Amino acid sequence: MRVTGAWTRILLDWLDQCGCSAPSLRAALLALPPGEAVSVSRWRELLDQAAGLQPASGPELGLTIGARVQTEHVGVLGYLVASSSTLGEALLAYQRYETLFYGTTIAEAHWDGHSVEIRWPPTTLGPIADAIGIAALYAFIQRHLSQPLRLEKVAFIHPAPIHAESFERYFDCPVNFSDTHTRVRFEAFQLATPMRQGDSSLKALLDRQARAALSAMPDSAGFDEAIRSCILRGLPEGRVTLPEVAASLHRSVRTLQRRLSQRNLVWRELLDRVRLSLAQEYLMDASLALSDIALLLGYTEQSAFTRAFKRWTGTTPARWRQLGQP
Repeated sequence: MRVTGAWTRILLDWLDQCGCSAPSLRAALLALPPGEAVSVSRWRELLDQAAGLQPASGPELGLTIGARVQTEHVGVLGYLVASSSTLGEALLAYQRYETLFYGTTIAEAHWDGHSVEIRWPPTTLGPIADAIGIAALYAFIQRHLSQPLRLEKVAFIHPAPIHAESFERYFDCPVNFSDTHTRVRFEAFQLATPMRQGDSSLKALLDRQARAALSAMPDSAGFDEAIRSCILRGLPEGRVTLPEVAASLHRSVRTLQRRLSQRNLVWRELLDRVRLSLAQEYLMDASLALSDIALLLGYTEQSAFTRAFKRWTGTTPARWRQLGQP
């Protein structure tokens, strides 16, 4: 997972807005070409520098930064959304081409007949980056819709910040924290709301450009990343059996097993490898209790997670965290 150099420029706009000189941060941001992929760890480092300019701020800083979003920050994906005819078409374009932004597809859309929920599973982006992403999506959609989007609920994975009420003021709806997913929920009838600048001819042109950009992306780890994304989405809900992942990838179980075998992988070993990687990332977040991490990894009991982690590493999760393993 990564972001783009163009996306990091949103931080430059925020620096201009708040009148911060921050020469070292500006230099670091300007050194990132718009088309360059920026690792999640680098993006978090840049955001930590920004947060250091306002020590009293927390995840709510992400709301202020996200509100500065412009189409050029999002690239062809932003232009695709803006040129869509309706909100529903815009969200479909976002989900279809999210890979151009994050390097992988993580958003899921769910419709229960009354409401639509867009949700994202846990990632390593961090609270500020998560807040920026959702705040920017909301601000961008509001700016390009012909009528205001009314949200029913927003939720974040991270714990509630000190000024949690600022989130409810921003999104104008109830906001939950410490959830299993990041979520945005609204009534389904709003999918038919027209976009202000809908242009079917431009949309078709941009769609071809986006498909070309997708096909030009490196594909060496594409299949492995797709499997990892399926596991990542399914873990918190316990949907990580081989048949379920194969169905998500629109492949038969036999085909998936053959592809894994070609990489000298066994399903159970791959699942354990992904769980270990995620466990180590979650353990570095002191705000997550061990019981929460167990649930995020798909374990119904903390003891099962502890046994598995000790089998993988030779030590317990608590001890691993205490030692501050890198």
